[in-house]
Amino acid sequence: MNIAFFLLPKHEVAFVTLDATLRQVIERMEHHQYTAIPIIDKEGQYAGTVTEGDILWHMKRSEGKITFENASRFTLKELPLRMNNKPVSIESDMADLINLSKSQNFVPVVDDRGRFIGIVRRSQIIEYCAGFVSRQSGAAQNT
Repeated sequence: MNIAFFLLPKHEVAFVTLDATLRQVIERMEHHQYTAIPIIDKEGQYAGTVTEGDILWHMKRSEGKITFENASRFTLKELPLRMNNKPVSIESDMADLINLSKSQNFVPVVDDRGRFIGIVRRSQIIEYCAGFVSRQSGAAQNT
């Protein structure tokens, strides 16, 4: 099966850029009710995924220097990311997609030049696998 079949295209994905402020990231995540969101650089390349935990740990470790009130003074560039969510190429196969989805809520997808083109949600992969298992079970019962 082609990964493109599962792709939620970039224009439908909430993402942030590396120059976004922490406040902008927090507000975007809150608005969309996401716990993680992809980061894109100025060239449109996938640069990582920021999580709520990344922001909270960074604020805690700042020893009061970063608060919600002044979070607009700090950019995402300054934030260490704890997770290394890896992207897949649009040319990758389902095995690659399934393997990454085991540890990621979504899998970023990039084109042949490494530019971010969208995501595949883990829920879509699980639905695909459940349908595959269901079809296999049905075929086994009919024999």
